[in-house]
Amino acid sequence: MVRVQKPLLVLLQAVCLLAQEGVAVVWRPSSLLVTALLALGFCVLLGGLNPPSALAVDYNKESLVGVDFSGRVLTDASFTKANMRGSNLSNTDVRGVSFFGANLERTNFQGANLSNATLDTARMVKANLTNAILEGAFAFNTKFDGAIIDGADFTDVELRKDAQMMLCQVAQGRNPTTGRETRKTLYCDE
Repeated sequence: MVRVQKPLLVLLQAVCLLAQEGVAVVWRPSSLLVTALLALGFCVLLGGLNPPSALAVDYNKESLVGVDFSGRVLTDASFTKANMRGSNLSNTDVRGVSFFGANLERTNFQGANLSNATLDTARMVKANLTNAILEGAFAFNTKFDGAIIDGADFTDVELRKDAQMMLCQVAQGRNPTTGRETRKTLYCDE
């Protein structure tokens, strides 16, 4: 039987608990770092470290006003009914993500991939969708009033006729990733 001094045992238990919660543990000076690494090994040996099988993040109904998510892959996240007014999601990968009923007013989606995202009843008033890809997104009751859509790709996006007509009034440009013209993806000239 291994005898462990009480302070070290408390430290080992704390590190195990933090690791189970998914918290990265780093200590300085290096002697504490060595202790932490030993503690993580101790947790694994005892079977106390069970990493989650998925990294899905639930932001549903959260207040995320002005949060910077730029450049991140958020394909396992959900933002249903979240308040994301003024947030930065530029160059994010949010394919298949739910923004159902979310407040996305003045949110920056420049260069974001929103393919197959659920945007129904979302409020995208004055949102920046420059060069965004919305291919296959569900946006039938989405409010796009004042949105910037230069170079956005709306291929196969379900829109109400009045929303489509409003977007066609400001549609211009070509998406640099898909090569599709915004007006053509909205069927503006048909």
